[in-house]
Amino acid sequence: MSKQKEALQDAPKFRFWKSQMEANGMKINDIKDYYVRYRHNGEVLFAMLEVDADTPEGDKIPPALFLKGHAASMLVCLIDKETKDKFVVLVKQRRIADGSQTYEHPAGMVDASDAADDVAAREIGEEIGLTVTANELTRLNPHAWYPSTGTSDEGMHFFYIEREMTRDEIMSFHLKNMGSEAEFERITSIVATIPESQKLITNVNGLLLNFLYLKHVGDYETMKLL
Repeated sequence: MSKQKEALQDAPKFRFWKSQMEANGMKINDIKDYYVRYRHNGEVLFAMLEVDADTPEGDKIPPALFLKGHAASMLVCLIDKETKDKFVVLVKQRRIADGSQTYEHPAGMVDASDAADDVAAREIGEEIGLTVTANELTRLNPHAWYPSTGTSDEGMHFFYIEREMTRDEIMSFHLKNMGSEAEFERITSIVATIPESQKLITNVNGLLLNFLYLKHVGDYETMKLL
């Protein structure tokens, strides 16, 4: 039985984006949607929009908008109980930018009605199989940061968690097949040192997250190796 598709105007991420535009003094004259992708449950995942809007100064803003909403990215640091060596768990999957296999920290989309730390904890469980609660996560940025203020509304929330384990327990996360078939995810988890992860990761959010974590915990020796 197919799910009822959510109207774009009713989607929390659309309503939040529109309210932010209006709060910042923008006059929205017209919005055209050219493509909307839905989750398996019928909720709006993202949309390509053309926006006719005027600034308070009387100017037009660039019209193209990729409506994506916010996202959370999480650095999962597993620490060897005996040696205190640090490892991170990455996810490997294909991305549409060029079709290559990419390496990233676990991440997930955050709707306006969601708490970012709740989403972060859930996504860590779904993408690498580690059970985490929201209150175990440490936030690394005080509010959402925007990777592309010119073409998308996406805002990033960064978190980390540390867990001490035996080396065998740490390596049990290496090469696990994860992901959701309903969301067309084919994910393999990868265990790497932080310097190794810096060479594998090719997205700016992931590279930034490594530095945010190392700065927060004061691990400047590892930072020198990046």
